[in-house]
Amino acid sequence: MINDVIIIGGGASGLCAGVYLKQINPELSVRILESQPRVGKKLSVTGNGRCNITNRNISLSRYHGKNPQFASFALSKYNLEFTEKFFEKIGVMFAYEEDKAYPASFQAPSVVDCLRFAADDLGIFTNLETEVTAIQLAGGNYKIICNKISFYAKKVIIACGLLSGGERYGCGGKMLELLKKAGFKIVDTKPSIVQIKTETDIVRQLKGIKTDATVKLLCDGEKIRSDFGEVLFSDYGLSGPPVLQVSGGISHKGKHEISLDIMPQKSSEEIFSILVSRAEALKNRTLNEFFTGMLNKRIGQVLLKLVGCRLNERAQTLDTAKLKKLANLFKDWRFAVTGTTGFANSQATSGGLDTSAFCERTMESKESAGLYAIGEILDIDGDCGGFNLQWAWSSAFCAADSIKESLK
Repeated sequence: MINDVIIIGGGASGLCAGVYLKQINPELSVRILESQPRVGKKLSVTGNGRCNITNRNISLSRYHGKNPQFASFALSKYNLEFTEKFFEKIGVMFAYEEDKAYPASFQAPSVVDCLRFAADDLGIFTNLETEVTAIQLAGGNYKIICNKISFYAKKVIIACGLLSGGERYGCGGKMLELLKKAGFKIVDTKPSIVQIKTETDIVRQLKGIKTDATVKLLCDGEKIRSDFGEVLFSDYGLSGPPVLQVSGGISHKGKHEISLDIMPQKSSEEIFSILVSRAEALKNRTLNEFFTGMLNKRIGQVLLKLVGCRLNERAQTLDTAKLKKLANLFKDWRFAVTGTTGFANSQATSGGLDTSAFCERTMESKESAGLYAIGEILDIDGDCGGFNLQWAWSSAFCAADSIKESLK
């Protein structure tokens, strides 16, 4: 039997592509090959189990890669409205928290279930625990070789994830290596939306403390990315939403640092003036309690020690030089980056198949006609907040519509 379409990967983009293909052309024979014991394994735990399915403010500025512009057509044509209608049709209603969209159940497994139910209802064949080991051209069709069996298809969609989540979700990057050996250009992969490791002498003293801050990722002193939100100090480094947002900018080259602005609403000069007044008003208070009532006590103690103060001294010992250093630390508190907590802890992967080898309006390979790539395996990754799942949906719709037209 020659399948019209074989989809390699039964995750978010693969399930979406299969269901949408059968919706727009029920006559097509569609088969999904999934290496895991069940489909949608990683999707079922995304968003801390709640599934941040998309975002109201989808824009190209929230996407990254060697050429983010590649995602423009798919994201524009297959937008939030298109996505919401698709999911309503299979039983998933949306609920919004500010800009973030979730399934109304706030249960990620329910999204997987609705996609799975739709796939079954539409007659999609699904082969579980079926790992692809090779893809070959055979008589004008594609031959997909698996462990103990081979399948044939007129069209193939590569919908495998990359390395985010690690092997426990079947994310080992084997398909990327297979395609690399076949001659496809690859952009080096790295974890994105992941905790950042730093030198630990300071962060260990602050383990478990949270504070609002503007977070800047610097490379050789130049700002790469920035975001604002709640930062969490950990024994290994830094976490929290803004840290995750900037983490994808960490490259394999250059000296990387995190700069925290823990009082972004005020300038360095304003903070210096506040500190001068505070030192005068609280001159008899020990430095151990100098920042009590102004910011987290332990953060204040660490800052004071960083400018050379002894905590058993009185506030009256704070001279102009130390107060200026403190004001500067409020605005630009640096942490040397030593790495990230790795792919197993990341929510997305930067890098993948070089998009220059694919058509942005169809997701089809420019060299291998009839072979498409969608979702995370392409060198497009989004910010935290539903942007990566929207790319999964949009690229899936885009490829499916192209295949429908080519198989007329």
